[in-house]
Amino acid sequence: MRYEILGSLRVADGEVTITAPKIEVVLATLLIRSGEVVSVDQLVTEVWGGEPPQRATAALYVYVSQLRKLLPRDENGARPIETRSPGYVLHADEGQLDLHLFQRLVRESRAHVRAGRWDEARVGLEDALGLARGSALATLPGGPVINGFARWVNEVRLECQETLGEMKLRLGRHREMVGVLSGLIREYPLHEPFYGQLMLALYRCDRRADALGVYQTARETLNRELGLDPGRGLREMQRSILAADEVLDARPAV
Repeated sequence: MRYEILGSLRVADGEVTITAPKIEVVLATLLIRSGEVVSVDQLVTEVWGGEPPQRATAALYVYVSQLRKLLPRDENGARPIETRSPGYVLHADEGQLDLHLFQRLVRESRAHVRAGRWDEARVGLEDALGLARGSALATLPGGPVINGFARWVNEVRLECQETLGEMKLRLGRHREMVGVLSGLIREYPLHEPFYGQLMLALYRCDRRADALGVYQTARETLNRELGLDPGRGLREMQRSILAADEVLDARPAV
């Protein structure tokens, strides 16, 4: 049994099919908090928001019962969903839940970055991003738990993309990053670090004019959308490119 919540909710088991949205919300909430007790009140809020029906608690018991019937027992015969006051807890090993593997890969990649192990960090970040299949649980009508989780995943995914770009530039892989960073700017047009990375990649490809053009695009976009000028990082990148500063020179590709 494998659960996936970093994109749309998936239960990777050919014998398990969940089509009822409210049951999906219950399962997703328990998976997000796997190993922790989720109270009945929290689950009711996730499923129905601030105005639950009169028999919401009874309906929730039915949804949990249906999930218990759908999800197989573990090797010891135990059900994955346990009743524990004031609610329920779902047990999932790292190998069963993509979130656990994602968190481990991100932690290890951060440690590699701090230690200057650029290629190890690159591999871990690529693996982590491979698990994050777009916006987390975007199709589910969730409440505070699901919506907060989705925001967290999107922020960490953005961090991974930014750090991966930095690692590849440190490894001298600037040519392959031009197209990647151009796509990321289209996806995140107000995220300044991607503009800076693209300017550096283009500069290292001997495309100084294009690199400076990226700065102008960033300035126009930020001014139009937010009424802001580029931050210090982009301004310093522009000055360094104009001065052909040696600090921008690429390392040999690995």
